[in-house]
Amino acid sequence: MTAFADGAVLVFGGSGGIGQGVALHFAQAGADVAIVYRSKKEVADRVAAEITARGRKATVHATDVTDATQVRATVADVLAAHGRIHTVVWAAGPVVEQVPLAEAGEALWKRSIDIEVHGFYHAVQATLPAMRAAGGGSYVHLGSAGHVWFPPRDGLSVVPKAANEAFVQGIAKEEGRHNIRANSVLVGVIEAGMFLELTKRGVFDQAWIDETQKLLCLKRWGQPEHIGSAAVFLATNDYVTGQQINVSGGFGV
Repeated sequence: MTAFADGAVLVFGGSGGIGQGVALHFAQAGADVAIVYRSKKEVADRVAAEITARGRKATVHATDVTDATQVRATVADVLAAHGRIHTVVWAAGPVVEQVPLAEAGEALWKRSIDIEVHGFYHAVQATLPAMRAAGGGSYVHLGSAGHVWFPPRDGLSVVPKAANEAFVQGIAKEEGRHNIRANSVLVGVIEAGMFLELTKRGVFDQAWIDETQKLLCLKRWGQPEHIGSAAVFLATNDYVTGQQINVSGGFGV
């Protein structure tokens, strides 16, 4: 069992394909969990039930992360339910349409920025005062392995997450004096969530799979628990901040 501070980990996007795995991994490591979802209530409830079955406390919270008022209300509810937020995991995000940046329409571009960048900003602004008051905490941002090797047509994921990577560095630099840390997991191709959805649509065809696997040192896809274990490490090692762990099977090496 990993030693966590009193309180809970707050997982934004905890009903997503990867977010579910992260939430469950924290519970397995001994943490109570607050799950934030936008529309997948049945999934959030199922994950919460699995966490409860493992002997940990779980709560679910419907939230549109693009709405700062909703995010603040959710954070207040989580604090009321759990007493403290010791870790914030940012796993929220839309299914990323695979288009060249030059062909990304304005509405699609703004949606990507609004959810990924403004949503993360809202999450930090709402939780930071409570973390300071509690004597510290940790932010774990799920970024993209595309920062290491830029995947064509995945810019609507990589570009917004790059803004968040700069934000993570800023949090680490400015909030360390409050014992607040911030790190990122760079996520490769994980056999869950968006990858499965785009495969089902035919966006990721056999040619895409063949070319992508050429870029992997490990010739297999990752699993949500690979991201979960990295997130738990970053949340619990209290002398790591401002760092990135690339969990991608050696993508782009």
